[in-house]
Amino acid sequence: MRQIRLILMLLLFLTNIIEAKDYNNKREVKNFINMMVKKHHFKRAELKKLFSHVKFQRGALGMFNPKYRKRPKNPPKHYPKHGSWDRYEKIFLKDIKVRKGVEYLREHRTIFKKVYRRYGVPPEYVTAIIGVESHYGYNRGKFPAFDTLTTLAFEPNRRKKYFKYELKNLLLLSKKERFNPKNVKSSFAGAIGLGQFMPSSYDAFAVDFNGDGRRSLQTTSDAIASIANYFKKNGWRKGEVVATRVSYAGNRYRGRKTGYKHKYSRSSLKNITPKSGSWSYWGAVRLIKLDRYRYDELWYGAKNFYVITRYNHSSYYAMAVHKLAQKIKKSYRAKYGKF
Repeated sequence: MRQIRLILMLLLFLTNIIEAKDYNNKREVKNFINMMVKKHHFKRAELKKLFSHVKFQRGALGMFNPKYRKRPKNPPKHYPKHGSWDRYEKIFLKDIKVRKGVEYLREHRTIFKKVYRRYGVPPEYVTAIIGVESHYGYNRGKFPAFDTLTTLAFEPNRRKKYFKYELKNLLLLSKKERFNPKNVKSSFAGAIGLGQFMPSSYDAFAVDFNGDGRRSLQTTSDAIASIANYFKKNGWRKGEVVATRVSYAGNRYRGRKTGYKHKYSRSSLKNITPKSGSWSYWGAVRLIKLDRYRYDELWYGAKNFYVITRYNHSSYYAMAVHKLAQKIKKSYRAKYGKF
């Protein structure tokens, strides 16, 4: 048994050697190291050591370069024309996501109350972000952050420049917060922690809420406060609405341009009215269209809806967060009463 175990360990060791690449030989990496040494005062020897043993992240690279993407064994013959929201909704608005959100909010209610008093962001929205991003901490990412960002920064893909910027920020962050960048797990794109912040967002918005001298998005209190801080700094308005569903003529909306990038005065949107009858918001609105199998679902998005899109630049993402937050709030009140 011991001999078998030793053989398996040797095979694993050899596999790691084969997978590992020395990126110091790449001209781009040499230039990157020179920049980090000259501009940010890193030690050259330490950087060369980091880049000497990088595990190539094929899975992450495949998300941005089709050449490295695994092809499905039985690809669908055709993709349905409509129903993109129905498919999206099934992923992010499952009943289990709501139930776990209610219990997460209940478990950390003391922290949420303190965070709400300081930042003015309702607990259900912060909870929904954590639910969508990491399933309440159960899935914070399995990719090695440094190796992933190095692969994405120096291998061919459409977002190399962006990932090089994030790699720089990861190294700066590791220096500031005193951690080894090799020991951090992330998503396939390099996002970190409960709220899945990219390194640049981590540095800009993360806060030390528990007062231990470090900003850690792996720590519940810091993560909850950091997400609320992110919203507040991007313009969240305390006490204002987020979105409401509206009525329009027909089953498919083909009127004005939709999406978070386009905003309108309500008076300019003829024959579109809130389904609730009245809506206490008269600022500029976004028209958000959700493509269902048999019809388009149309919504007004207020300023706070736009703020959610600053976290992830997608109308579907922001709507998933909004709907999940409302479901969590409703279920929490039914079970425990007013928060």
